[in-house]
Amino acid sequence: MFFYGMTDIGKKRTVNQDNFRIKEYSPDIIAAVVCDGMGGARGGGVASSLAISAFIGYLDGEEAGIMSALDASDADEKISDILRRAVSAANDTVFSASEASAELSGMGTTLVCALITPRSVYSVNVGDSRMYIYSNGTMTQVTKDHSYVQYLVDIGKISPQKAKKSSQKNIITRAVGTEDTVEADVYTVSRSDTSSHSFALLCTDGLTNMVATRDIAAAFKSISNPDTEQLQKSAEKFVSMANQKGGSDNITVIILAY
Repeated sequence: MFFYGMTDIGKKRTVNQDNFRIKEYSPDIIAAVVCDGMGGARGGGVASSLAISAFIGYLDGEEAGIMSALDASDADEKISDILRRAVSAANDTVFSASEASAELSGMGTTLVCALITPRSVYSVNVGDSRMYIYSNGTMTQVTKDHSYVQYLVDIGKISPQKAKKSSQKNIITRAVGTEDTVEADVYTVSRSDTSSHSFALLCTDGLTNMVATRDIAAAFKSISNPDTEQLQKSAEKFVSMANQKGGSDNITVIILAY
């Protein structure tokens, strides 16, 4: 597997409140996580940093459990439970820090993680940072946003096309650290048996609000034999595309080829 991640302040913001981390547990087991913080001049950056540290720290402590779960008949259930508990650990850390400081009160963050294993790709998310998979020429959004406009789409009030243009698209309905508990969603995608490479993309809305999915897919289509250098060029291209469209927010991307 190859991977590359980067974050950029964008064109409009004065601080970057996004954070990301990639952790390689073995040559074929990798965890990657992206957080988009919110809350005041300092709060968002603190929240995203604390959440990632707590999340990865929990996975580190469960490394043996992850390895053993992969061979179990109920592997998906066991891995999903570990990921949900990792989100809870992140939520506890951010919420406690928020409660302890008036300056940081109310801070929170989105969180999206990809855990790539030999058989499956797992994802857990809270908020509107996303995971996509590009495989066999098809781009698929794996995670579902926890946002007000997604709720309106779900109940049939607006179309997905109108949601993309809505002035309310940045209102999220769940975040890590804003309440004492949080519900995370977990997704499982079986790895393709084809010989072609597949890609997982983790990103904040600084990318998806600016760049159309079809343009992201076209960039993946141009990668013939992925390595770290090619993934770096693709990540830099995504950031550049978002900035060329206005760069209204911080932009963070992680690309994993498997």
